[in-house]
Amino acid sequence: MRLPPQRSEATPLHRLNDASPADLRGALLTCCGSRRWAESIAAHRPYPDVEALLAAADEASYDLTDEDLTEALTGESAAGAGPGGPLYGGRHIAITGPGALAAHTALRAAHAAYESRFGYAFVLCVDGVREEEALGHVLAAIRTRLGNEAEQERAVAAEELRRIARGRLLRLARDGVLPGRPRQPLHPAPPGARVPAPARTTAPGRTPSPSVPD
Repeated sequence: MRLPPQRSEATPLHRLNDASPADLRGALLTCCGSRRWAESIAAHRPYPDVEALLAAADEASYDLTDEDLTEALTGESAAGAGPGGPLYGGRHIAITGPGALAAHTALRAAHAAYESRFGYAFVLCVDGVREEEALGHVLAAIRTRLGNEAEQERAVAAEELRRIARGRLLRLARDGVLPGRPRQPLHPAPPGARVPAPARTTAPGRTPSPSVPD
């Protein structure tokens, strides 16, 4: 008896594991603008599950040099203009209502002050922040961080970038989509192309968390 055709069970994670190097690199660079970060994630394929992928992302983020961090920060835009409102780590913060103009003015002024002080765009992960609280959360974060010394703020920005990259990568592996970013199709690598075997993705003594906000 002939069996019915098997339905493809390929998931976004499977496609990420099987993607051609060029496609994967392009997709990973939409998660984090550091080439070292993207190359590290690609080198540890295939990933057995999303938790292993996120652990590799954390490891790659912790290993960024100051030069890598500068490259990643350069790849991030400030509160970007667009129909969805300002963009923070892939999430739009809508500013509407009677006080919208004043809120936009305050936000632009805060971003300008931050960039003038530190020389790079303000980055903040807002995963897990309620929509109605997001604007106040962003403004409070900018104002607080403006009081940091340069070295301290660099460390804070690096941690925010880690969380942002983690969230974007999770959405890519889970849904195949990065909100607020161009869709990156993942095509399989050519037949016979070598896909690296799994490697260690967690630093000694470091336990990865599968949740995005951390």
